[in-house]
Amino acid sequence: MEALLLAGGKAERLGEAAQGLPKPLVPVAGTPLAAYAVARLVDSGVTRVVVACRAGDEGAFVAALSGLGADVEAVGEDEPLGRGGGLRLAATRRQEPGPVLALNGDELLDVDFRALLAEHEASGAAGTIVVAQVRSPFGVVEVEDDGTVSGFREAPLLEHWVNSGVYVLGDAALALLPEKGDHEQSTFPRLARERRLHAHRHEGVWLTVNTPKDLRRAAEFMEEHPDWRPQKQLA
Repeated sequence: MEALLLAGGKAERLGEAAQGLPKPLVPVAGTPLAAYAVARLVDSGVTRVVVACRAGDEGAFVAALSGLGADVEAVGEDEPLGRGGGLRLAATRRQEPGPVLALNGDELLDVDFRALLAEHEASGAAGTIVVAQVRSPFGVVEVEDDGTVSGFREAPLLEHWVNSGVYVLGDAALALLPEKGDHEQSTFPRLARERRLHAHRHEGVWLTVNTPKDLRRAAEFMEEHPDWRPQKQLA
């Protein structure tokens, strides 16, 4: 089983905390961010990971992500292709037909990839996206129709579901990926209009790492959950 990993992030918002590395290679609790995703993919049966990255970073990704139990191939973008273009480029290096897992290399999730693939197959959709709920960054004031304040809720879960950056893409979805640009603005809206896009609700861990504050929060989480730490496998 194969997976596609988007890893072209520049870590601009991380600033000096990125240590000059591509964001998916920034260490979290001493381990490259993307290594957590690769280790979970391996635990789910993935044996090969194709990484879409910036040209010149290929060797760094292969070195950082090898030894986790999957063959790693990194393909560099000679020019920025956007996330959709990056996925399309990575997909050209696939060695197996059929649906493929695809995900961002700079997020931390405990998605059950086997259950995700099974749900995708059962849905008959061209593609499946993993959606999650996020918490409000503010406390919420509950106000009745007459203006009476009836209570407060601190950082509640918002009712809407958002794209968490994990997908299963079938051949039809892969064929619609743009050569350059964002699939979330082209491929997915088209599939949604055609009612060929499925959502897998994820209610577990989802940590995004965009700012130094996010990086500290992720490091604290990993220190509290040492079982998440990938283990290098002997050759």
